[in-house]
Amino acid sequence: MSEGIDLNDLKRRMDGAINAFKNDIASLRTGRASANVLDPVMVEAYGSRVPLNQVANITVPEPRMLGVSVWDRSMVNAVDRAIRESNLGLNPIMDGQTLRIPLPELNEERRRSLVKVAHDYAEKSKVAIRHVRRDGMDNLKKAEKDGTIGQDISRIQSEKVQKMTDDMISDVDRLLVDKEKEIMQV
Repeated sequence: MSEGIDLNDLKRRMDGAINAFKNDIASLRTGRASANVLDPVMVEAYGSRVPLNQVANITVPEPRMLGVSVWDRSMVNAVDRAIRESNLGLNPIMDGQTLRIPLPELNEERRRSLVKVAHDYAEKSKVAIRHVRRDGMDNLKKAEKDGTIGQDISRIQSEKVQKMTDDMISDVDRLLVDKEKEIMQV
């Protein structure tokens, strides 16, 4: 008889869901400037759509200002257009090959909508973690049915999988609370 399922693989997959969640909430705008704000911006460049960071450097020269230094002079207008059309509420100011982007103050309504987006990201992450748990539990049931593991090992491992799932979901909740405080801070 074998030991059951690979718990390290399940942990790796659950960690992947948490890392994706961290990346998602990092792109949410808070009261401070962050280069991650421009992560979702895609630029029409050389016949295809590419992420902004593949055609320009993004800097944070001041707490409420972003700087975008476009590498190719012919791309400045395309980058400007992509930022304006990204629904981030940003209006770049052209300065040669550099775009200065002042970040306006977030009003209460915008902060609340950002918190809702963060909650959506958290729920997607929790669903992904639960899918990993379901896969692990299904594999345990199948192994027990096939006779490759006994009931005791199956029960012990299912408890470990459940504990791992609970820990990961509490990590997501903790990250969400921290991000919510950061967004709502005036």
